[in-house]
Amino acid sequence: MGLIELKDIRKTYVMGDIKLPVLKGITMSVEKGDMVALTGVSGSGKSTLMNILGCLDRPTSGEYWLDGEEISRLSNDGRADVRNRKIGFVFQNYNLFLNKTALQNVTEGLIVARKMHKAEAIEIGKKALDKVGLSDRYDYYPSQLSGGQQQRVALARALVLEPGVLLFDEPLSNLDAKLRVSMRTEIRRIQQATGITAIYVTHDQSEAMALSDSIIIMNKGVVAQIGSPQEIYYHPNSEFVADFIGEANFLKGKCVALEDGCGVLQLADTQVRVAATENMTLGEDYTIVLRPESAGLVPEGNLKCRVVLSCFMGAYQNYHVMVGDTLVKLTDYNPKNHRIYQVGETCALTFEPDGVHVL
Repeated sequence: MGLIELKDIRKTYVMGDIKLPVLKGITMSVEKGDMVALTGVSGSGKSTLMNILGCLDRPTSGEYWLDGEEISRLSNDGRADVRNRKIGFVFQNYNLFLNKTALQNVTEGLIVARKMHKAEAIEIGKKALDKVGLSDRYDYYPSQLSGGQQQRVALARALVLEPGVLLFDEPLSNLDAKLRVSMRTEIRRIQQATGITAIYVTHDQSEAMALSDSIIIMNKGVVAQIGSPQEIYYHPNSEFVADFIGEANFLKGKCVALEDGCGVLQLADTQVRVAATENMTLGEDYTIVLRPESAGLVPEGNLKCRVVLSCFMGAYQNYHVMVGDTLVKLTDYNPKNHRIYQVGETCALTFEPDGVHVL
């Protein structure tokens, strides 16, 4: 059994005669020491699921096990006790005491909730602030700290309580883009160094991939796919997942031959070879998932296309090409010594059979 086990968790909100099902049977497991990203579009149910994981709400039905204890049916007092003992939170709005210094914010829970001697709490608090790079900010108030520094204080405050699981609720959404990148790297470093189990809610795809050991993608109250960032990116189980994580192009065709471990798909008046899936069948329709960096342009080839956008971005050349009536987006990295195709040129799209994923 994992540190967290959810079995057929359902949540329905009732408003008069209206019943609104938000979670429709969530089953998942989180192993001790893992960093899990929970993501999905707005309204997918991820915030509701996070509230249940944090014991801030209870499921309508199903089982929630945390560290071997079933807590889904505990009373309000029982769930509050679990929350205080086993669960830490890092929120997007920091929730710091404005009239207390960074060190006082970090030690407050130890002194008040854990009844720890003040001198011991201060030593632990200082070590936590050192760990998040704030050894020179012990006596600074939140108003004297940047957004990133305040988020580090919030992280240190959660870590000193040594929770069994740490829940991050979109903690970087209020930071600028550059600071978000540095902070997510820092959060991942600290999580790996401490070995704490963490669940990180985010709507940012790149954040989900950069931070996590595994990603849970939700859609309309159900889990669309669970897997490592690599599995999700290279082997999505649906067009929704492929389109949600990263950028993807979709080409549709019919299987007309199976040969040498490859399937031959008919795309309009052109045939292309792709790595055959286990159950690929002659005559069936399939969708090729083509990532922008997995294809290139060549002067001549079977899959003709026309360039409609050619944009130099420094590290890469960004192309949009039309394959028949289908727009395909391409990324040509390190284009310095490559031929640059201009808008209006006719050329050909090329990719390796095992460089695409087939649905």
